[in-house]
Amino acid sequence: MPVITEIEDLRRKYKWRVPKMFYDYCESGSWTEQTFRENTADFKDIHLRQRVAIDMTGRSTKTQMIGQDVAMPVALAPVGSTGMQHADGEIKAAKAAEKFGVPYCLSTMSICSIEDVAANTEKPFWLQVYTLTDDDFMQRLFDRAKEAKCSAAVITVDLQLLGQRHKDLKNGLSAPPKLTPKTLADMAWRVPWGLEMLQTKRRFFGNIVGHAKGVGDAASLMDWTHNNFDQALNWDRIREFRKMWDGPLIIKGIIDPRDALEACNVGADAIVVSNHGGRQLDGALSSIRALGPIMDAVGDKIEVHLDSGIRSGQDVLKAVAMGAKGCWIGRAYVYGLGAMGEQGVTKALEVIHKELDMSMALCGHTDINTVDRDILMVPKGFSGDWE
Repeated sequence: MPVITEIEDLRRKYKWRVPKMFYDYCESGSWTEQTFRENTADFKDIHLRQRVAIDMTGRSTKTQMIGQDVAMPVALAPVGSTGMQHADGEIKAAKAAEKFGVPYCLSTMSICSIEDVAANTEKPFWLQVYTLTDDDFMQRLFDRAKEAKCSAAVITVDLQLLGQRHKDLKNGLSAPPKLTPKTLADMAWRVPWGLEMLQTKRRFFGNIVGHAKGVGDAASLMDWTHNNFDQALNWDRIREFRKMWDGPLIIKGIIDPRDALEACNVGADAIVVSNHGGRQLDGALSSIRALGPIMDAVGDKIEVHLDSGIRSGQDVLKAVAMGAKGCWIGRAYVYGLGAMGEQGVTKALEVIHKELDMSMALCGHTDINTVDRDILMVPKGFSGDWE
């Protein structure tokens, strides 16, 4: 294994190994990509307060997320088409998360199905669902999650419309991808990736094909997808989903305090402060800037997690110090997955854990559960004073 000291090392290796269309799918935002950039850049405006002459022995990053024990306050976020980043990608990511002791969340738009992941793991995982108009599919999706013993459902609420991502359009990335001579040539050049993809039977959207009525091939999948994202979504509709699923429920995609308060009223167990990684509304506030006002609004009414922009253990520490009970990583683990499969996901988790553990100690804490805002130096007006 090459010497990996930071997440950026994995990203560079990932870029070399995976076809351009799938790299760009991960490493891009909507429109001008302002929010995509600020999600990571805004963490740099927050500084950590170093303390000295404090006993650093006996450290622990163990905590809980929605009542589940975790090795550190980090979950692997749902990422669509992960099985195209690496053959059987969802299975490999889930296995790495399970061994490390952090939650894994499977996307509805995964290549490997719920059943595939369940058959290859021992511990429960979470399932992410979109707000679709097809009630029959939604109920059966929740039922399949129960059968697979998924320990939580995650409803994504910020994808009623698909944000325009220029790179995806130029690369012909769609569901399924549009293969052109240029993209085929690029894939052919990625020999290790291609050989692994040839050896797997999982190359299509396993949660949808064969499960949604009338979806049996690429054309029907595209039509079904375009027709079923619910542009009329409202909080009453989310209450209907709550009735379909009686287990722990997380609502992902909250960026405004008013929506956070609405989420408290629909029976959710947690919310995820997220702007979809900068892939939806370009110009939206970064998640870390949005976190403070949301914490002020909801207090201890609901558990709050943070997604979008996490690239290091220091980022996790800052988010936890601002009140988040956990952080979700998407791109950071996809870099590892694309670069080195399951081993790469494990390496990404190891890097983040080491950074979190050491930075926590240097801020004067030996238990992640005692970390609070006192370790931070936050610029005045960081989360407010907007006209």
